[in-house]
Amino acid sequence: MVFLLLSSSVAATAVPGEKAPDFSVVDAQGDKHSLADYAGQWLVIEWFNKDCPYVKKHYGSGNMQFLQKKYTEQDVRWLTVISSAEGKQGYLEPAEALSVAKTHNLSASRPFLLDTSGEMGRAFGAKTTPHMFIINPEGKVVYAGAIDDNDSANPSVIANSHNYVSAALDASLKGKVVPRSSSRAYGCSVKY
Repeated sequence: MVFLLLSSSVAATAVPGEKAPDFSVVDAQGDKHSLADYAGQWLVIEWFNKDCPYVKKHYGSGNMQFLQKKYTEQDVRWLTVISSAEGKQGYLEPAEALSVAKTHNLSASRPFLLDTSGEMGRAFGAKTTPHMFIINPEGKVVYAGAIDDNDSANPSVIANSHNYVSAALDASLKGKVVPRSSSRAYGCSVKY
Protein backbone atom coordinates (compact mmCIF):
# COMPACT_ATOMS: atom_id res chain seq x y z
CA MET A 1 0.00 0.00 0.00
CA VAL A 2 1.27 3.48 -0.90
CA PHE A 3 0.61 6.53 1.27
CA LEU A 4 0.72 10.22 0.40
CA LEU A 5 1.04 12.87 3.05
CA LEU A 6 0.68 16.58 2.37
CA SER A 7 0.98 19.51 4.70
CA SER A 8 -2.17 21.52 5.32
CA SER A 9 -0.52 24.58 3.78
CA VAL A 10 -0.50 23.17 0.24
CA ALA A 11 -1.36 25.75 -2.42
CA ALA A 12 -4.13 25.06 -4.94
CA THR A 13 -1.75 25.03 -7.95
CA ALA A 14 1.86 25.51 -8.90
CA VAL A 15 2.09 29.04 -10.28
CA PRO A 16 5.24 30.44 -11.94
CA GLY A 17 6.94 32.95 -9.65
CA GLU A 18 5.41 31.44 -6.49
CA LYS A 19 6.53 28.73 -4.07
CA ALA A 20 5.89 25.20 -5.28
CA PRO A 21 3.36 23.18 -3.31
CA ASP A 22 4.86 20.95 -0.67
CA PHE A 23 4.46 17.21 -1.14
CA SER A 24 5.42 13.95 0.50
CA VAL A 25 4.98 10.93 -1.78
CA VAL A 26 6.33 7.38 -1.80
CA ASP A 27 7.94 6.10 -4.98
CA ALA A 28 7.63 2.61 -6.47
CA GLN A 29 10.65 1.42 -4.43
CA GLY A 30 9.03 2.60 -1.20
CA ASP A 31 11.26 5.66 -0.73
CA LYS A 32 9.60 8.87 0.43
CA HIS A 33 10.14 12.15 -1.44
CA SER A 34 9.20 15.65 -0.36
CA LEU A 35 9.86 19.10 -1.74
CA ALA A 36 12.28 19.71 1.15
CA ASP A 37 14.47 16.85 -0.13
CA TYR A 38 15.24 18.98 -3.19
CA ALA A 39 15.88 22.31 -1.46
CA GLY A 40 18.75 24.14 -3.12
CA GLN A 41 18.44 22.08 -6.31
CA TRP A 42 16.78 22.45 -9.70
CA LEU A 43 13.83 20.07 -10.03
CA VAL A 44 11.63 18.96 -12.92
CA ILE A 45 8.34 17.23 -12.11
CA GLU A 46 6.57 15.40 -14.92
CA TRP A 47 3.15 13.68 -14.87
CA PHE A 48 2.99 10.27 -16.56
CA ASN A 49 0.45 7.70 -17.79
CA LYS A 50 1.94 4.79 -19.76
CA ASP A 51 -1.27 4.39 -21.80
CA CYS A 52 -1.50 8.01 -22.95
CA PRO A 53 -0.60 8.53 -26.65
CA TYR A 54 1.12 11.84 -25.79
CA VAL A 55 3.33 10.15 -23.20
CA LYS A 56 4.00 7.40 -25.76
CA LYS A 57 4.97 10.14 -28.25
CA HIS A 58 7.70 11.49 -25.98
CA TYR A 59 8.88 8.17 -24.50
CA GLY A 60 8.57 6.03 -27.65
CA SER A 61 10.71 8.53 -29.57
CA GLY A 62 13.27 8.78 -26.77
CA ASN A 63 12.60 12.52 -26.42
CA MET A 64 11.71 12.43 -22.71
CA GLN A 65 14.65 10.18 -21.83
CA PHE A 66 16.97 12.50 -23.79
CA LEU A 67 15.75 15.49 -21.77
CA GLN A 68 16.02 13.57 -18.48
CA LYS A 69 19.60 12.52 -19.23
CA LYS A 70 20.68 15.92 -20.59
CA TYR A 71 19.47 17.86 -17.56
CA THR A 72 20.21 15.36 -14.80
CA GLU A 73 23.81 15.46 -16.10
CA GLN A 74 23.64 19.19 -15.29
CA ASP A 75 22.57 18.45 -11.69
CA VAL A 76 18.85 18.93 -12.30
CA ARG A 77 16.75 16.41 -10.37
CA TRP A 78 13.81 14.83 -12.24
CA LEU A 79 10.69 13.24 -10.75
CA THR A 80 8.05 11.37 -12.73
CA VAL A 81 4.63 11.17 -11.07
CA ILE A 82 1.67 8.86 -11.63
CA SER A 83 -1.54 10.33 -10.18
CA SER A 84 -3.91 7.74 -11.66
CA ALA A 85 -6.32 6.43 -9.03
CA GLU A 86 -6.71 2.69 -8.45
CA GLY A 87 -8.98 1.23 -11.13
CA LYS A 88 -8.27 4.09 -13.56
CA GLN A 89 -6.16 4.11 -16.71
CA GLY A 90 -2.47 4.42 -15.92
CA TYR A 91 -2.69 3.15 -12.32
CA LEU A 92 0.24 0.94 -11.40
CA GLU A 93 1.07 -1.12 -8.34
CA PRO A 94 4.68 -0.61 -7.17
CA ALA A 95 6.02 -3.78 -8.85
CA GLU A 96 4.29 -2.86 -12.12
CA ALA A 97 5.66 0.68 -11.88
CA LEU A 98 9.21 -0.63 -11.49
CA SER A 99 8.73 -2.83 -14.56
CA VAL A 100 7.34 0.11 -16.60
CA ALA A 101 10.21 2.33 -15.41
CA LYS A 102 12.65 -0.25 -16.78
CA THR A 103 10.85 -0.65 -20.14
CA HIS A 104 10.60 3.15 -20.50
CA ASN A 105 14.30 3.58 -19.63
CA LEU A 106 13.61 5.89 -16.69
CA SER A 107 17.19 5.72 -15.46
CA ALA A 108 17.59 9.50 -15.03
CA SER A 109 14.35 9.87 -13.05
CA ARG A 110 13.40 8.19 -9.79
CA PRO A 111 11.10 5.21 -10.28
CA PHE A 112 7.69 6.81 -10.38
CA LEU A 113 6.21 8.71 -7.47
CA LEU A 114 2.88 6.96 -6.86
CA ASP A 115 0.34 9.66 -6.06
CA THR A 116 -2.66 7.32 -6.00
CA SER A 117 -4.74 9.71 -3.89
CA GLY A 118 -4.15 12.48 -6.43
CA GLU A 119 -3.29 14.98 -3.70
CA MET A 120 0.07 15.94 -5.17
CA GLY A 121 -1.36 16.23 -8.67
CA ARG A 122 -4.23 18.41 -7.49
CA ALA A 123 -1.89 20.58 -5.41
CA PHE A 124 0.22 21.23 -8.49
CA GLY A 125 -2.79 21.62 -10.74
CA ALA A 126 -1.58 18.76 -12.97
CA LYS A 127 -4.24 18.29 -15.63
CA THR A 128 -2.57 16.23 -18.35
CA THR A 129 0.06 13.64 -19.08
CA PRO A 130 2.62 14.87 -19.62
CA HIS A 131 2.27 18.06 -17.54
CA MET A 132 5.62 19.63 -16.71
CA PHE A 133 6.83 21.81 -13.84
CA ILE A 134 10.28 23.29 -13.20
CA ILE A 135 11.22 24.40 -9.68
CA ASN A 136 14.30 26.49 -8.91
CA PRO A 137 16.70 25.99 -5.95
CA GLU A 138 14.67 28.51 -3.89
CA GLY A 139 11.58 26.31 -4.25
CA LYS A 140 9.76 28.59 -6.71
CA VAL A 141 8.04 27.44 -9.87
CA VAL A 142 9.77 28.86 -12.95
CA TYR A 143 7.77 26.94 -15.57
CA ALA A 144 4.40 25.15 -15.66
CA GLY A 145 2.74 23.66 -18.72
CA ALA A 146 3.29 21.60 -21.85
CA ILE A 147 6.57 20.01 -22.83
CA ASP A 148 6.45 21.77 -26.20
CA ASP A 149 4.30 23.79 -28.61
CA ASN A 150 2.93 20.91 -30.72
CA ASP A 151 -0.11 19.09 -29.35
CA SER A 152 -0.04 16.34 -31.96
CA ALA A 153 0.42 12.78 -30.65
CA ASN A 154 2.58 12.01 -33.68
CA PRO A 155 6.26 11.69 -32.69
CA SER A 156 7.41 12.90 -36.12
CA VAL A 157 6.56 16.50 -35.08
CA ILE A 158 9.05 16.57 -32.19
CA ALA A 159 12.01 17.65 -34.31
CA ASN A 160 10.13 20.75 -35.51
CA SER A 161 8.53 21.62 -32.16
CA HIS A 162 9.70 24.31 -29.74
CA ASN A 163 10.50 22.57 -26.46
CA TYR A 164 9.34 24.85 -23.62
CA VAL A 165 10.94 22.73 -20.90
CA SER A 166 14.34 22.73 -22.57
CA ALA A 167 14.15 26.47 -23.27
CA ALA A 168 13.17 27.23 -19.66
CA LEU A 169 15.93 25.04 -18.22
CA ASP A 170 18.59 26.36 -20.60
CA ALA A 171 17.74 29.95 -19.69
CA SER A 172 17.37 29.30 -15.96
CA LEU A 173 20.61 27.37 -15.62
CA LYS A 174 22.46 30.30 -17.22
CA GLY A 175 20.80 32.80 -14.86
CA LYS A 176 18.67 34.26 -17.63
CA VAL A 177 14.96 35.05 -17.69
CA VAL A 178 12.76 32.13 -18.74
CA PRO A 179 11.38 33.02 -22.20
CA ARG A 180 7.97 31.52 -21.43
CA SER A 181 7.01 30.63 -17.86
CA SER A 182 3.70 28.94 -18.62
CA SER A 183 1.74 27.32 -21.40
CA ARG A 184 -1.44 25.32 -21.83
CA ALA A 185 -0.58 21.71 -21.04
CA TYR A 186 -1.78 19.17 -23.58
CA GLY A 187 -2.18 15.41 -23.44
CA CYS A 188 -4.50 12.93 -21.74
CA SER A 189 -6.35 14.04 -18.64
CA VAL A 190 -4.88 12.91 -15.34
CA LYS A 191 -7.13 10.05 -14.15
CA TYR A 192 -7.86 11.18 -10.57
